[in-house]
Amino acid sequence: MKYSDQIANWLVKLGYTHCFYVGGGNIMHLIESLSKKLICIPVIHEVAAGIATEYFNETSNGNKALALITAGPGLTNIVTAIAGAFLESRELLVLGGQVKTADLARGRLRQRGIQEIDGISITSSITVNSTLLDAPVDFQSFQSLIKHEGLNRPGPVFLEIPIDIQARVVDYHAEDSKSTSKIPIINQDMVMDVASRMNDAQRPVLLIGGGVSRATASRLLRKLSILNIPILTTWNAADRVPFDQPNFMGRPNTWGQRSANLIIQQTDLLIAVGTRLGMQQTGFNWQKFIPIGQIVQIDIDTAELEKGHPKVDLALLGDANTFLEALLNQPLKDHLDWLSYARYIRSEIPLVEPINKTGPEYISPYVFAEKISKVCGDTDVIIPCSSGGAFTIMMQTFEQKSQQKIVTNKGLASMGYGLSGAIGAAVANPDSRVVLVEGDGGFSQNIQEIGTAAINQLNLKIFIFDDSGYASIRATQRNYFGGAYIGCDIATGLGLPNWEKLFAVWDVPALRLTSDFASDQQFQTLFESKGVIAFIVPIDPEQTYLPKITSRITEVGSMESNPLHLMTPDLPEEQYARVAKYLI
Repeated sequence: MKYSDQIANWLVKLGYTHCFYVGGGNIMHLIESLSKKLICIPVIHEVAAGIATEYFNETSNGNKALALITAGPGLTNIVTAIAGAFLESRELLVLGGQVKTADLARGRLRQRGIQEIDGISITSSITVNSTLLDAPVDFQSFQSLIKHEGLNRPGPVFLEIPIDIQARVVDYHAEDSKSTSKIPIINQDMVMDVASRMNDAQRPVLLIGGGVSRATASRLLRKLSILNIPILTTWNAADRVPFDQPNFMGRPNTWGQRSANLIIQQTDLLIAVGTRLGMQQTGFNWQKFIPIGQIVQIDIDTAELEKGHPKVDLALLGDANTFLEALLNQPLKDHLDWLSYARYIRSEIPLVEPINKTGPEYISPYVFAEKISKVCGDTDVIIPCSSGGAFTIMMQTFEQKSQQKIVTNKGLASMGYGLSGAIGAAVANPDSRVVLVEGDGGFSQNIQEIGTAAINQLNLKIFIFDDSGYASIRATQRNYFGGAYIGCDIATGLGLPNWEKLFAVWDVPALRLTSDFASDQQFQTLFESKGVIAFIVPIDPEQTYLPKITSRITEVGSMESNPLHLMTPDLPEEQYARVAKYLI
């Protein structure tokens, strides 16, 4: 059969059911073959194909999707999505077309074939495998390329297939292949050692990262819920523990919840499971992360364990899921006094602090996030975009429910991820409502995909923070350059649309919200209806975004940041003494 047909059959065998793509001449055989075997969804721009594929795979219940792009600009357009999946350690299979093998420049020319560009060189640093298939390979080889056997940390795979290879007639017999996991398992003695450290500690904290899967968290939910120590989650694990679980104490981060930051900084033993402890998690002033305690880190990547920041007292290489289950099977002591103090800190410092300024004709974004938490359903999929004020506010304030899925891409922190990611999540979860919250600046970067959502009749509810521009850039220019705004809003030349008129182009209903939107009958009707609906949230262009970790410019021009427990503005001295007694 034609090799592209054989590839389509193999993909089905490997569990692929969907494909997001943009058509092109150099993938014409792959498009024709995959369209007969998979559900193929065309998008307007290749970056949307990659992001939608990542979010599909992150939220699906077992099905897998891939992205299909043509050569040249098709490849360069999707690079942002590949980079994002790489930084978040998420699977993303990208099949790319290429000119016929006789026209390959092979490094001797800048270009020989039309639209030819060396995709392997471009993607090799942001994939776990980039391979040019300049000859057909059998199933065993194809599977090993896709599954990147022998690697512990997931990531994107890019296979570049010249058009003549796609069309070549091949004859392969049905082949079976067994995949064996090579993920190291942490031995029982080390698990017992960590349990002993927890029992000996006065103020232990369990930090759950995205390396702990949703399936594992769900299976262990009861054991986690009766663990009498504070449990915190990273942003990538925001949906692993419900907000109302008695020992859940929040999401610490450089833009984290102030109470969660105070709790993690007062621990004398941090058990960090399935998180790389990057600088978003520790703060840029990582030298003062966990200032009075020790850190035990469990991660699948040796390089992350050995990077030197933060200082780790016990680094364990292995699977976070098997480790967490083994740890919870150990006899663990209660730390009720410490847990009670952590609860006191949470009660003393509300998620929505009364310190921000919002104009009377606008909606406070913090109050919005608080209200949207209440109206979202237990099985909704929440997409809090990936960058800017809308993103950080949702991660600071949103109160997650037990069966919700929350997906973002914080590593690359790129604008424009929200809509494309929501499309992938909506395709993967046709029986759920997908709720997207994104700023007007970020939403505009992939605005063309409104049509993709509309034509596929996705159950997607879009909330756009309408503040006339880039809120985070505007805040930076306000804080560090005295409000000398440059290219950050409509007044300084940013061309943003009239949102109601824009959505009307695709026949998508759009409603501008008021401060009492949660009790408004029109909002409730639209929010509970099927299909794509847009809600415009009027946000004050001069809205303040506090609390946050602030930095100052030193005399030599470098930046110096506060540690996590010292968010701006400072708490009143008496209150700080009550909630930070182990830091004084």
